[in-house]
Amino acid sequence: MSLGVDHPWVLVLLLLAVLPWLRSPYRRTAVGAIAVVPADRLSTWLRHGLRGAGALAIAFIVLALSGPYAGGRTVSRVGTGAQLVLLLDRSGSMNDTFAGRTPAGAEESKASATKRLLRDFIGRRPHDLFGVAAFSTAPMLVLPLTDHQDAVLAAVNASDRRGLDFTNIARGLGMALSMFAADRPDEHHVILLVSDGGAVIDPHVQDQLRAAFARYRADLYFLFLRTAGSKGLFDTPAPGEDTPQAMPERFLHLYFQTLGIPYHAFQAESPQQVEDAIRQVDALERYPITYTERLPRHDLTGWAYALACLPTLVLLAAKLAEARITPRAQATTAQATAVVSPRRRDAA
Repeated sequence: MSLGVDHPWVLVLLLLAVLPWLRSPYRRTAVGAIAVVPADRLSTWLRHGLRGAGALAIAFIVLALSGPYAGGRTVSRVGTGAQLVLLLDRSGSMNDTFAGRTPAGAEESKASATKRLLRDFIGRRPHDLFGVAAFSTAPMLVLPLTDHQDAVLAAVNASDRRGLDFTNIARGLGMALSMFAADRPDEHHVILLVSDGGAVIDPHVQDQLRAAFARYRADLYFLFLRTAGSKGLFDTPAPGEDTPQAMPERFLHLYFQTLGIPYHAFQAESPQQVEDAIRQVDALERYPITYTERLPRHDLTGWAYALACLPTLVLLAAKLAEARITPRAQATTAQATAVVSPRRRDAA
């Protein structure tokens, strides 16, 4: 397990741990004749032990102030998934039901049904990197690619807010592609386009998108939410209606087929069909993916303070047990010294 600190500069204060070896915090008492005090190995060990306890107390307090932690390193893992951008239509028609009317009672709008089902889809793919983009009149970068599912779910939750009336799919696709890294051939890129309408794409813009798809090597899934009575992706055109202006959804589908990339189209006319389509995407996009995972950190500050308390309690006990020698006791000691000295001379 890796160890680290949040504030490495605080560790410079570890030099203070030498102070107990330079100066003692305990009371000094003058002794008239040091010769009368016999050599005491226990006292020597106590002196060194108390100084060591002082050094440890300072060291652990400094360590606690530096913010120690264990773990928190980043590891590479191999899972199953993809880098997937959810490209969501935010036009005003997405707030209607599949029947083309304002939701009433228990009815769901197309945006609300898609939001609910996409949340389940995200929950089933814990190792994917998800990004979220939206489009109506202009593209909107909602969330860059990330493995934080809470952030992805929050971005999807906002997808049913009322949007504008226009559908500019081309600019939305351009933004979705720009969220990938073109220099990583080992990554699998996927765009899930969710829209209830088509749009006429200028031929010049078509060429730019075709080049961008070739550069980023992205798969494309088109989930078309068909409103009752509207034109569909697979409808046969009536005489005189086979034009991009009359059937933009059909021509958008035909254009996607010319991109030279893996492309799948799903046409859904109810929430159940949306769920079936999303489950098919979930089953198709199962590729080995290398991703990084940051292991959680364990804060060791409390342990450092706890370890600092042990030598501090030893120092406190030694301080409370410290004896004060009064002048009367010093006189008694001097008398004892005077008595002991003649006896030593007689013995000599």
